[in-house]
Amino acid sequence: MAEVYLRRLSRWQAEQQRDAVADVYVSAYRSATEAERRDRRGFLARLEQHVQHTGFDMVVADTAGTVGCAYGFRVPRSGEWWPDLQEQLPADVEELTASGRAFLLAELMVLPDHRRRGIATRLVERLLIRLEADLVVATADHYGDRDDRGDVDDGGDDVRNAAAATFRAWGWSRSGVATTRAGAGPAAGPVAGPGAVTREVWIRRPLR
Repeated sequence: MAEVYLRRLSRWQAEQQRDAVADVYVSAYRSATEAERRDRRGFLARLEQHVQHTGFDMVVADTAGTVGCAYGFRVPRSGEWWPDLQEQLPADVEELTASGRAFLLAELMVLPDHRRRGIATRLVERLLIRLEADLVVATADHYGDRDDRGDVDDGGDDVRNAAAATFRAWGWSRSGVATTRAGAGPAAGPVAGPGAVTREVWIRRPLR
């Protein structure tokens, strides 16, 4: 298989590459059920908003086309991302959010044919390597008390069940469970109301 190259994109470049990234987004979840399949139009609408956030950063993986992507931005200082966390928010996490030192890994995706090659790991490492933040946050689909075992790194064919195992293997810790917008993926912050789904919140304090 051809070598995979990583590229960091500026805010402007991310907007220019939005269609290619959206193609990866849809294909990355093609094995999900019809009800869970990610919506291209919804993703593009979220991306348009996300590129405006403070600290937005994106890294893509290329090999004769885009095969993976990771991006994120600063968690808003107002703390509005956290209200529906079912467990009490740790004091240090609340403080880091208020001081603008928390970063949200909003999206991480790799095409099915390119999984199990360490691409997801490389994307996250490149995205976070120059990050000036003391806390990184991500969310993953929550399936109650189901077994968290799965194929580490990129998720194999069952994207849903591998997220927890992958975050754990990367040294992240599970902080709790939150309610988020249905179909919004890791980019969405917690929200209550009709159509909401439950997601696990994972955190990592970058190594210095």
